[in-house]
Amino acid sequence: MLRVAILVISSTIESGEEPDKGRDAVERMVSELPGTVVAYAPVPDDRNAIRDRLRTLCGTDNPDVILTMGGTGVRPTDWAPEATRDVIEKEVPGIGEAMRQESLKKVRTAMLSRGTAGILGTTLIVNLPGSPKGARENLAVILPVLEHAVEKIKKT
Repeated sequence: MLRVAILVISSTIESGEEPDKGRDAVERMVSELPGTVVAYAPVPDDRNAIRDRLRTLCGTDNPDVILTMGGTGVRPTDWAPEATRDVIEKEVPGIGEAMRQESLKKVRTAMLSRGTAGILGTTLIVNLPGSPKGARENLAVILPVLEHAVEKIKKT
């Protein structure tokens, strides 16, 4: 069973101004892996805060996978890919490429998504879009390879 942490990147969700509409759907998909959510945390749209929370999650909860939601677009406040690259030791660009390729079949604006993935220690970090529908659709693209990826990452 995969241990998954979810990091929601949104200042309005983190402050309580907006509800987190995507959490339930992503948690359901994780449970179908099979997996379990070991941590859930909202964080503001701030590169340093995102970077720090990613490191903390890896160090304290030791998840197999961290799924970030939000912050992958082109707005001035979108920092998920940069914060992810700040902490990872290896990038896994094919994951972001696969999600964009599949998303482009549904919506042209998918080409504006900058989400990436990479490895910190033995944790795979994957950037998902912030919209609940986009997060679900992108997670569906990568679900078939998550267990395999985690097995390879943990091999010594």
